Amino acid sequence: MTAGAVVSVILAIGGAALFSAVHKIDEGHMAVYYRGGALLTATSGPGFHLMLPFITTYKPVQTTLQTDEVKNIPCGTSGGVVIHFDRIEVVNYLVPGAVYDIVRNYTVDYDKALIFNKVHHELNQFCSVHSLQEVYIGLFDQIDENLKLTLQEDLTRMAPGLIIQAVRVTKPNIPESIRRNYELMETERTKLLIAVETQKVVEKEAETERKRAVIEAEKIAQVSEITFEQKVMEKETEKKISEIDDSAFLARQKAKADADLYTAQRAAEANKVKLTPEYLQMIKYKAISANSKIYFGSEIPRMFLDSRSTSKPTDLLSEDVQNLD
Repeated sequence: MTAGAVVSVILAIGGAALFSAVHKIDEGHMAVYYRGGALLTATSGPGFHLMLPFITTYKPVQTTLQTDEVKNIPCGTSGGVVIHFDRIEVVNYLVPGAVYDIVRNYTVDYDKALIFNKVHHELNQFCSVHSLQEVYIGLFDQIDENLKLTLQEDLTRMAPGLIIQAVRVTKPNIPESIRRNYELMETERTKLLIAVETQKVVEKEAETERKRAVIEAEKIAQVSEITFEQKVMEKETEKKISEIDDSAFLARQKAKADADLYTAQRAAEANKVKLTPEYLQMIKYKAISANSKIYFGSEIPRMFLDSRSTSKPTDLLSEDVQNLD
């Protein structure tokens, strides 16, 4: 063999060794190394790295969010009905610092033991203590949250560093005959809901009408009350006006009566002042002069005078006054 051939072989072997030694780790992954089937303690992050060629091998382990799909999971309910879940998605991620311990305990395919098998187990545990009605309808909205909490509780104890982000559960497949019954039941339930909602609408309309009638009645009552109060105020005003008029009339009558009384009193006082002998004598003579009868005879004047002399002055005054009238 020539020197050139030897060099070419050496270069080829060296190139193959270099190609085997240099490896690249993508972002979001960690590399674990095996030598002779034994897991090495060293790990590597993203980038280019070197390892012993032909002896050491590596495997990348994803540390970012990933979704594991667990498919076709049979599940037996407490009533003995077997149903199937087509797919359950488990969103999880692995903390970089926990890569070595988890791979050492559960290999690179850790998700098969920690997620796939656990989902089967926990889901069957859930179905076995619940009826078909609860699994299919009543508690279906709680399955994903319960499964997430149960998985995370076990992983925290068995594999710290593996985090369950979310669990999504699809609707299970149930026997066709039971499914049709559920469809009929759902149809009737829908009709019932429609009837209930219709009843609520009717009740709401009736309530609205009742409130409208109450408001209208209250408005009429308030208007009537205002009208009544207005009439009462008018009557009270009229009463006050009448009282004022009566008071004024009484005041005028009293003033008039007082004036008449005063006039009478003053007239009486004036007459009392007038009743003097001279005034009475004057009245007598006026009465005599006003008498239109003439008497003849020698005794008549004496008789007249005697009769006059026997009368009281007050009587003569009243007679004179009558004669004057």
